[in-house]
Amino acid sequence: MNQSQFKKGIVYATIGSLWWGVLGTIFFKYVSMMGALEVTLHRLIWTSLILILTTLIFKKIKVFKSIIKQKKKLLILLVTGVLIFLNWGTWIYAISINKIIDASYGYFIFPILNVFLGYVFLKEKLNFKRKISILIVIASSVYLLFNFESFPIVGFLVAFFWSFYNLLRKKVNVDTDVGLLIESLFILPIALIVCYFIFKSGYNDFSFQQPSNILLLILGGFMTVIPLFLFIKGLEKTTMAASGLIFFVTPTSQFLLGFFYYNEPFSINKFISFILIWIAVFIYLKDLYETN
Repeated sequence: MNQSQFKKGIVYATIGSLWWGVLGTIFFKYVSMMGALEVTLHRLIWTSLILILTTLIFKKIKVFKSIIKQKKKLLILLVTGVLIFLNWGTWIYAISINKIIDASYGYFIFPILNVFLGYVFLKEKLNFKRKISILIVIASSVYLLFNFESFPIVGFLVAFFWSFYNLLRKKVNVDTDVGLLIESLFILPIALIVCYFIFKSGYNDFSFQQPSNILLLILGGFMTVIPLFLFIKGLEKTTMAASGLIFFVTPTSQFLLGFFYYNEPFSINKFISFILIWIAVFIYLKDLYETN
């Protein structure tokens, strides 16, 4: 691998991860005052429109057409569309109720849960270190179950939706951006209908009398697409081990923001659980580095 390209890939992927972890968290925390449902709906609507433009600009219309001709891929993308929408909605809801740390827990355990799902559904092999990391995640989860007041439900939902999303995406093997466009288009009609009823009920924040709200909700699309393209660009130029390590910049940033900037409560039970998760992550990354 070209060293210069590799370094560029590291930069792209790191900026993408920091964007998601820092700018994305601060931005969506701010706009979540408009309500998690409306923010999530508009995130999907404007992401769809931006991805239509990028598909045309980057001349991927042939890729788009080839995918929509394959019924099996379309069916899977319909399911993944629902999963990504639920993931977005859960995450935005979590940060709106001051559960950024809990949401970060979900993204910390996601790669290890992904390995476990690959073993169960795709018959991927597990070596000793990955088995240990999975067992530690289970131990962390069981510990929190016995201390239910500390159980990060939204974090587990974030990890659940995101892990099954990635599992199914492995089966279709389509371009990330074009795939997300098709997923978004499946949910778009429902999103528009729900937005219409929110507007009719008078509970809408998307109002021509409040142009700043309109601008913020539209920005939600850009805050989704820009880091996505940066991270994809990084993945193309780096190794799996490097991208796996960089991924954890996102939940780490979220955790630090939740703890230091937003002053979210962090009980001793959560602290013990996070220590276990960080040990599992360290073992997972060490194995990823050694095997790639």
